[in-house]
Amino acid sequence: MASNKNAVIRYKALDKCFSNAFKKFYINDLIEYCSNILTEYYAQDTTVSRRQIFDDIDFMKSEAGYDAPIESIKDGRKVFYRYSDLDFSILKKPLNASELSTLNQALETLSRMNNIPGFDWVNTIQTKLNSGLKLKKEENQIISFEENEFLKGVEFLNPLYQYIVNKQCLDITYKSFSSDHEKVFTVSPFYLKQYNNRWFLFGHNHEVEKIQNLALDRIIEIKNSKTEFEESSIDFEEYFEDIIGVSNDQDAEVVSIVIELSDNILPYVKSKPVHGSQKINGNVLQLKVKINYELTSLILSYGENMKIVKPRELVEKLKVRISNLKSFY
Repeated sequence: MASNKNAVIRYKALDKCFSNAFKKFYINDLIEYCSNILTEYYAQDTTVSRRQIFDDIDFMKSEAGYDAPIESIKDGRKVFYRYSDLDFSILKKPLNASELSTLNQALETLSRMNNIPGFDWVNTIQTKLNSGLKLKKEENQIISFEENEFLKGVEFLNPLYQYIVNKQCLDITYKSFSSDHEKVFTVSPFYLKQYNNRWFLFGHNHEVEKIQNLALDRIIEIKNSKTEFEESSIDFEEYFEDIIGVSNDQDAEVVSIVIELSDNILPYVKSKPVHGSQKINGNVLQLKVKINYELTSLILSYGENMKIVKPRELVEKLKVRISNLKSFY
């Protein structure tokens, strides 16, 4: 295998292109991508020749290289390149003993950061890596993370992520819980969010010209759309700042909500805030959020331990839902 650093960088760059199922890479695309990677790496303009790319492809396909399953596919008068096995990658090699030892040392270094303010996330990452890589061998599993292995739609998660990265507009066949019929939405995908152990896609709906969220478990099919991708101007951190959950009526106003808490639930709500705006004075919880379905569902989940003092609008919404619930029994 060539030991030239440039070659290794090019092979890794080409590997990323060939394993991308969501974009067609023609020879000029490969030249541009490899040139940009090298330019960024060396901080100076670097151009890769057409001949060099073809030589790299031949080497990667050879037994002396990576035995990579690279195929060339005609697309009209042009040809694009990809792996015939999209699960293949030159980077997918088992870690050897030395690499595992190095990783273990890195994890030990990360563990020293656990108590530093702002680095609480390190503990979770370290635990997941230890569990997944089994660096500390245990006969029995001693930890599990919350997930629903039977959840529908998770197979769309990685494709949607790639479509967002590559700014590809989509035609999404969708069937909501409230509809008996499937619909096709043309959507420019922007953002993925998990809430209550379900995944949601946020994007621009080209028919109604506004943001829409779609639950992945209600998606039937995803196809590339010929519609031009609509760029996003939304700051999604701000988008979710004034709501609980994922339902955001952008025309709705943020309201002050006052809730009386029982003694039983008070310690729980203090230790697990329901929203970033939460303030507690005695047994009174104050929130500043928009009223949506997830907010009312959350309040109802606490049953008799939460009593809405104001606003009246929220009280009336809860009365309707409680009345509907009583009718079942």
